[in-house]
Amino acid sequence: MKIAVGSDHAAFAHKQHIVETLREEGHDILDVGCDSAESCDYPDFAKQVAQAVSKAQTECGILLCGTGLGMCMSANKVHGIRAAVCHDEYTTIMSRSHNNANVLCMGGRVLAADEAMHLVRIWLRTRFEGGRHKGRVDKVMKIEEEECGGK
Repeated sequence: MKIAVGSDHAAFAHKQHIVETLREEGHDILDVGCDSAESCDYPDFAKQVAQAVSKAQTECGILLCGTGLGMCMSANKVHGIRAAVCHDEYTTIMSRSHNNANVLCMGGRVLAADEAMHLVRIWLRTRFEGGRHKGRVDKVMKIEEEECGGK
């Protein structure tokens, strides 16, 4: 699977661990940065990952910052993105199975690196259930079309 991954300084170490592990597991990773623990701005990396997903350059994205919240808010500004902050197995499964999230956001100051990697694996193997959930996701995307004109 081709996956875009990005972080800010607060989750740099987590990103490195996730990128390395996913590559070892055979995934094609687009690492957009950051490249160190030096202070940087999360929206820059959220935009790059979200655009890679939105333009179908990757199948999905993973974003990490201190809490996952800033990355999630930023990524959701990009057309076609359904980013979700996940912090446990239940939210991770539901983000995919019911909400068809295409970007996973997590907090490096909230989760240990191994726990974050565990959630990544769950997220990647969980499939969208469709059915009644498809209509709801379609309504979410319609809001984007109506409010933003599809931009």
